[in-house]
Amino acid sequence: MERKTFIFCLKENPRGRFLRITEDVSGRHQAIIVPTTGLEDFAKLVQAFAKSAEAGPPSAPTAQPANPP
Repeated sequence: MERKTFIFCLKENPRGRFLRITEDVSGRHQAIIVPTTGLEDFAKLVQAFAKSAEAGPPSAPTAQPANPP
């Protein structure tokens, strides 16, 4: 995706297991953490977004003429 790199790491610490998703853009890093208890819901959301993206952009609403006062 463009010049971005995504790194997915399943990790564990004393508080539990989690998925860390890191985005690397030209040496800058940003990350989100998803606890394993939320991975199933997260995966469902990503799948829904992917299906929506395959369907194409939503149609733009048609402009309505303004009603004069």
